[in-house]
Amino acid sequence: MLLESHPPYPPFTRATAMAKVKAAEDAWNTRDPHRVAMAYTVDTVWRTGDTFLMGRNNVIQFLSRTWSWQRDYALRENLWGFDGNRIGVRFQYEWHDTSGQWWRSYGSELWEYADNGLMARRESSVNDVRIEEWARRIFGPRPAWQCSAESPLR
Repeated sequence: MLLESHPPYPPFTRATAMAKVKAAEDAWNTRDPHRVAMAYTVDTVWRTGDTFLMGRNNVIQFLSRTWSWQRDYALRENLWGFDGNRIGVRFQYEWHDTSGQWWRSYGSELWEYADNGLMARRESSVNDVRIEEWARRIFGPRPAWQCSAESPLR
């Protein structure tokens, strides 16, 4: 039997917590629900806004549905804090709906990891703000020169 793992492993240092945040951002920016879900335990527990999920397969279904109407999704995440097997991040992402209206979504997430480096729990709070297309500032995956940049509050 193949054991799943996803280094780095807890307990986290600043460097390993930042590596987890960067890896998550990179995976989510692929908009591939299967690739994203492989970073989570098979029995992962999620809260995303008012949606509660349990299990990797439900995560795949949720992300597939979400990205069917959140078009051209592009994410930025910043490490907010870490302790032991937990990481807190703040994030922003931009997307447009099927009518072409652009949105910027702001939020924070709490992540809890199993010993094998897979995320066992994810709690996410998010608020969506309408923006004009000219106001966009997130265009696909983060370029290397921007890797340590903090996202502005607005």
